[in-house]
Amino acid sequence: MGLLASAPIEFQTACDVTQGGVLLALPALLAQGLLRYSPQMYQLPNGFYGIDSIFLLLGFMALARIRSLEQLRYEPPGEWGKLLGLDRIPEVRTLRAKLKLLCLDLGRAMRWNARLAKEWIARQKDTDLYFYCDGHVRVYHGELTTLPRHYAARERLCLRATTDYWVNAMDGQPFLYVNKEVDPGLIATLKQDVIPWLEGSVPKTLEQEKRLAEDPRAHWFTIVFDREGYSPDFFEQMLRKRIAVLTYHKFPKQDWSAAEFTSHSVQLAGGETVTMKLAERGTQLSNKLWVREIRKLTDGGHQTAILTTNFQAPMTALAVSMFARWSQENFFRYMREHYGLDRLVEYGTEPVPDAILVVNPEWRKLDSQIRSRTSQRYRLMAQFGGLALSEEPSESEFHGYQQQKGQLQEQIQHLDLEIDNLKQQRKQTTHHIPVKSLPEQDRFTRLRTERKHFVDTIKMIGYRAETSLASLLREHLARSDDARALLRQIFNNEVDLVPNSAASTLTVRLHHLAQAAHDQALAQLCATLNETETVFPGTNLTLIFEIGSSGIPPDQEVCPWRQDDSVESGSGSWSAMPVGPWSNRALEG
Repeated sequence: MGLLASAPIEFQTACDVTQGGVLLALPALLAQGLLRYSPQMYQLPNGFYGIDSIFLLLGFMALARIRSLEQLRYEPPGEWGKLLGLDRIPEVRTLRAKLKLLCLDLGRAMRWNARLAKEWIARQKDTDLYFYCDGHVRVYHGELTTLPRHYAARERLCLRATTDYWVNAMDGQPFLYVNKEVDPGLIATLKQDVIPWLEGSVPKTLEQEKRLAEDPRAHWFTIVFDREGYSPDFFEQMLRKRIAVLTYHKFPKQDWSAAEFTSHSVQLAGGETVTMKLAERGTQLSNKLWVREIRKLTDGGHQTAILTTNFQAPMTALAVSMFARWSQENFFRYMREHYGLDRLVEYGTEPVPDAILVVNPEWRKLDSQIRSRTSQRYRLMAQFGGLALSEEPSESEFHGYQQQKGQLQEQIQHLDLEIDNLKQQRKQTTHHIPVKSLPEQDRFTRLRTERKHFVDTIKMIGYRAETSLASLLREHLARSDDARALLRQIFNNEVDLVPNSAASTLTVRLHHLAQAAHDQALAQLCATLNETETVFPGTNLTLIFEIGSSGIPPDQEVCPWRQDDSVESGSGSWSAMPVGPWSNRALEG
């Protein structure tokens, strides 16, 4: 190797390269910033595999649905090496060692993610920006640490887990996520992490600054979340920051008259046009804050109430933006299924920062006792209220009735005293304490975060690249919903690689797909990508994508199973030689 930082990238002519279709995503991966900040933020010592090759390999793995590093053990290393211009890809242990070097600095993956997200936000074309924030619970079934329990909605159970709070665009494309080993709740995360980051990342145009100065009700951008973030005080704080909120009404009052609702034809975030019955009123919240309340009436008569401090957007746009929140839920489901979002990247734990606040075990114990005693009291009250005499009770029946009533009343009074006493103790007990103040038996560690965030950022880039390709592909498909499924088929398709050093080109010839209609759509996509004139990193070769059969002349096709004549006598060997496609010897071999 000498003084070279890494092995030179050299492509050789190759046919039928397995999963070579992922090269089609290279222009999109580079456009999303896969390698843009790697020289500034990440370095590797000199070695055979350079940093660009490692980043490209991880990006291709995500798109090829290789969900973990361990799964790479069962992939052909030589075939994957051809896609990177190398003789082979690194072994799993080598790749793990490279990741370990890249993730030594705790917090660097978050900074890389934040820089990319700031760039992605700047590309948003809409003048009125909407950001969606929601938590995703990653359940942990291991035994390395006893994580706090979180409610997992998809399991309908409280399980040991960690929570990631994601910020997405209206179409579900991710910007950034914040990991919380101890979940403080959506409102606290918005206040402490999400809103400060958005304030430092969302640009203000001159037009926006002028509008904010002239109109006291104008807003900078809109943050969208579910009922968990409902808080009139939080709404008022955001209004002072000129940030609009959009969420569901957690405590709607009685239904509105059906006569107030009018039908509106609206276009959803996915492009579909539907009809909604909408109505709007002004609503004053508990803290005297006036907001807009919009309700949607379903065919079954149910009314969904929406609250917002966005006073400029039309009612239809706000309704579409609120119900587009399901794009984020669909993103979580798609990432879990296809990108292995919940998978562990490495085994191990690390200490929880001392400043993190957790629920005081003593407070939790008292609170549990209060809940238990209160439940007992409700059951006794139900028994007390259910006692009744017959129409003509006897003296013994009446005596037993009085005795039962007295016993139940005595038990209820005793529980009331216990509950009051426990509530006083709970009031005097600190609710939250720092992790360092926990008793030794209650302390826990957290799952390692740096390598996980690094790999998840590459998965974000892969998802965004896939989304951009899908948007191009939908224009040429009769069924637009098939775009992602077709891309998965393309990524797993075989290709031929034909480098031309004289012309400085690398032709990627994709094999035909199962349907002619899909071939036509793929040809259009190739033409669009060729216009980008993407150069393969580390070379001067411009990528050219096309679709067709093998470019080797028919009379020079390679038959790898030609048998020497001497095999018949037991001393022959198998060898490769060019033969004609319809040669009898080729068919016999």
